[in-house]
Amino acid sequence: MKELDSTFQALLDRFLNYLMLDKGLSGNTVSAYGNDLKRYLQYLQEQNIRSLEAIHTSHIRELIDLLVRTGMASSSVARNITSLRMFHRYLTGEGLTDTNPARSIDHPKKGRSLPSVLSIREIEDLLNAVDISRPLGIRDRAILETLYATGARVSELVSLTQSSFEEHRFVRIIGKGEKERFVPLGEEAAEWIRRYQREVRTRLSRKGHSGDRLFLNNRGGFISRVSVWKLLKDTAERAGIKKTISPHTIRHSFATHLLEGGADLRAVQEMLGHADITTTQIYTHLDRDYLREIIQSFHPREMR
Repeated sequence: MKELDSTFQALLDRFLNYLMLDKGLSGNTVSAYGNDLKRYLQYLQEQNIRSLEAIHTSHIRELIDLLVRTGMASSSVARNITSLRMFHRYLTGEGLTDTNPARSIDHPKKGRSLPSVLSIREIEDLLNAVDISRPLGIRDRAILETLYATGARVSELVSLTQSSFEEHRFVRIIGKGEKERFVPLGEEAAEWIRRYQREVRTRLSRKGHSGDRLFLNNRGGFISRVSVWKLLKDTAERAGIKKTISPHTIRHSFATHLLEGGADLRAVQEMLGHADITTTQIYTHLDRDYLREIIQSFHPREMR
C-alpha cells in the first residue's frame, strides 16, 4: 500500500489508539481493522478525496464492490464494512466531522456454509452400519442414536453424565455458556443407552477414572470429541455414505428432519439450544410436554 497523507494517517492513528486503549481490542483485531482502513483511505486518495466532508456513501459502495469483484472472502468483506462503520461513527462522535457516509452501509447477507444433511434413509443406513456384535459397537450405536435423537453438539454429548437423564426420558444438556436445556429422548435412543449401560459401561468403568460420565472409551476414561468424529467417519464409510460428514451433520439432520416433518421452528430452536433464543422470552418458556409431543409426532424414529 502507498503511504497515506498526513491528515488521513493522523486520523487512522487516533482511531486505532482508541480501539486499543479505550475499547480494549486485541492487537490482532486492531491490526486487521488498521489494514482495512488504510486500504480504504488509500482508495479515497486515489479518487482525489482529501477531506472527510468530501467522502460520500457512493465512494464506500464502490470500494466494497471492488473488494467483492477481486474475490475477497465474504467474511473479510463484512469485516471491512465493520471497520468503516466504526471508523466513521468514531469520527462523528469525536466531532471531527458532521457527516457519516457509512451510516446507510449494511452488511451483506452472509451465505452460511451448512453441513451436509443426511436423508432419513441415510440416517437409518448409518445407524444400522454399526457392528453391534462388539461391546464397543453397542456403545457406538448408543452414541449415534443419542446424537440424532437430541441434536446435541458433540461437545455436549461427550459431557453427558448418567444423571443427565431425568424421569420421563428428558435429557439435561449443558450447552454453550453453561446454559441448560431439556430435550425429550425417543424410545429408540433410550433403549440403546440402557443396553449400553447394562452390558458395556459396567465393564468399561474404572474407579477414579470414569466418574458419572456416560460415554467411556475402551480404557474407562471419558470419550473425546475426536473419537466420536472418527467413529462417525468410519461408520459412514461402512454405510456407503459419500457425503462429507461430521457430528454437526447429525445435529443439522435432526433439525432438518423435524422441520420438514412440520415441527414448529421455535421448538426446534429450543431443543438445539441456539444462543439467539436464550435471550428471547417467547422461546424460553416452551412447555416440556409440548416438546415431548414434537419429538413423538415428527421425529422419524418415533413415527412407527
